[in-house]
Amino acid sequence: MLLKLLFRNAFRHRLRTALTVCGICVAILSFGLLRTVVSAWYAGVDASSATRLVTRNAISLVFPLPLSYKEKIRGVEGVKLVSLGNWFGGIYIEEKNFFANFAVDSKTYLDLYPEFVIPADQKLSFFKERKGCVVGRKLAKRFGWKIGDAIVLRGTIFPGNWEFVLRAIYRGRDKTIDENQFFFHWDYLNETMKKIQPRRADQVGFYMVGMASPDITAETTESIDKLFKNSFAETLTETEKVFQMGFISLSQTILTVIQLVSMVVIVIIMAVAANTMAMSVRERMSEYAVFKTLGFGGGYLAFLILGESMVITALGCGMGILLTYPAADAFARAVGEFFPVFNVAKETIYLDIAASVIIGVVAAVFPIWRAVSVPIASGLGRIG
Repeated sequence: MLLKLLFRNAFRHRLRTALTVCGICVAILSFGLLRTVVSAWYAGVDASSATRLVTRNAISLVFPLPLSYKEKIRGVEGVKLVSLGNWFGGIYIEEKNFFANFAVDSKTYLDLYPEFVIPADQKLSFFKERKGCVVGRKLAKRFGWKIGDAIVLRGTIFPGNWEFVLRAIYRGRDKTIDENQFFFHWDYLNETMKKIQPRRADQVGFYMVGMASPDITAETTESIDKLFKNSFAETLTETEKVFQMGFISLSQTILTVIQLVSMVVIVIIMAVAANTMAMSVRERMSEYAVFKTLGFGGGYLAFLILGESMVITALGCGMGILLTYPAADAFARAVGEFFPVFNVAKETIYLDIAASVIIGVVAAVFPIWRAVSVPIASGLGRIG
């Protein structure tokens, strides 16, 4: 009965309530999408493993390391597995078709990344094919690639047209895994470079190091870097998460602006909801005066006003959350190359709900104070 009363009060002025609900819906939808963009930016960090390290040149990632470092790193205590790779930077047909592509030590690299799930027959076929490549499921869908297709990438860092044969398509073990990557055999790259640019052969862009336990991260990183201290190519070893955060930090200003905009959206809709509640309470001030004459205290009036505010915000929040999923899917299809992982996280939904609760409470504060503090005589004087 009380809930029915709250709904009747909320929709006494239907047009105003409908517009307010739509405003809250748009605000929650915008807030959810902006928070999802931030989450997508950190997707690589969230998917990082605590047992993987990245060793690169201490000067910069663009400077290579010798191939001979591999066995030395393998000998460091706590190291379980060592792989290697190079950022290839190839272009498919034209520059707008951007995607991450790497030359990697295939067997060890896939062992380090069990989250890349590949059918056994496809993996075996990939290992046997010198020009074989592995691509993510979303990337294959984007370009319509099928197993056995010939793919040509134009090299930017490594000049020439590079021919590949698609031998495997991987899927992510869960939704946080990037399915838009392209991998091929590092040996293919190295053998080719020996023929066309011998000075660039036997050079590695980075080493991926698998540890036996995440508890020895600090000791292992220190041991690896100490091993090559004062050499002509000193190293910087860090956890995969820290390595990924290094790229995120380059766009930290953009992320800060997005987060501020999401907060401004909530503040604006607070003002809109508060105005709606203030108008509603002002119109019904005489009714609240009657309640007071009948013996209802300020707590009861506060409950009615707060309940009405929460009904309006809950409806707007529910609609906003429901629309967030199809909107996020549409956004992901439109800008999938920029955000390989774009999923609405549970945390985002929790933030939406928390934001709607804050909106409902804040919007009701002043109207409650106004209704409770106005004398009965003043309230009744508004009749007519």
